[in-house]
Amino acid sequence: MPDFAEPLARLITEFKRLPGIGQKSAQRIAFHVLRANRDAAEHLAQAILDVKDKLGLCRICNNIADSELCQYCRDGNRDPKVVCVVEEPHNIIGIETTREFEGRYHVLHGSLSPLRGLGPESLKIKGLVERIGQGEIQEVIVATNPTVEGEATAVYLARLLKPLGVKVMRIAMGVPVGSDLEFADEVTMSKAMEGRREM
Repeated sequence: MPDFAEPLARLITEFKRLPGIGQKSAQRIAFHVLRANRDAAEHLAQAILDVKDKLGLCRICNNIADSELCQYCRDGNRDPKVVCVVEEPHNIIGIETTREFEGRYHVLHGSLSPLRGLGPESLKIKGLVERIGQGEIQEVIVATNPTVEGEATAVYLARLLKPLGVKVMRIAMGVPVGSDLEFADEVTMSKAMEGRREM
C-alpha cells in the first residue's frame, strides 16, 4: 500500500471496514472527502453521528425507528392482523417496493445458525410470540431468506407459531421472472415445483 499522510491513511482504513468496500474503493471515497469542502465533510460526519444517536428499534416490531414506533407500526391504515417476519430491517424494502403487502412487520435481526452460535435466543422471537398472544394477529408470513439458515428459521417459526392458533405462511420461491430455466439451480427449481399453482 502506498504511504499516505496519517489522517488520510486512517480514513482509508475506516472506509475499508465497510461491507463491500475494498482498498481501491476506500481510497476513491477518501480522496473524494479530501477534495470536498469542509461543509460537505461536516454534513457526512453529522449524518453518520445522527444514525447512531437518533435511531433505535421500534418497540413493537424491531424495525429501525426514529421514535418509539416505526412508520409501519404508526400507520393506522396497515392491517394489524397480518404480520410479515423478515430477518433484517433492510428486507422490508424489497417487500414494500411491490406495493402488495398492507400488513405489519416483525424483524428478527438475524437467522438461526448453529455454526455461528446463533440459536433462537439470539433472535427477536419472544416479542413476536407476545404479539400473537395478544390475539390480534391472525396470519404470519415468514419471509426469511432462501438460504439454509433462512429455511431453518422458517421451519422453527412454523413449529413454534402454529400451536398458537395463527395461520403461518411461507413466501413462494422459485425461478425469477425474466430468467431462463437452464440457469436455475437444483434448489431453485425444486422450490418452483413445490410452489406451483393452478392457472
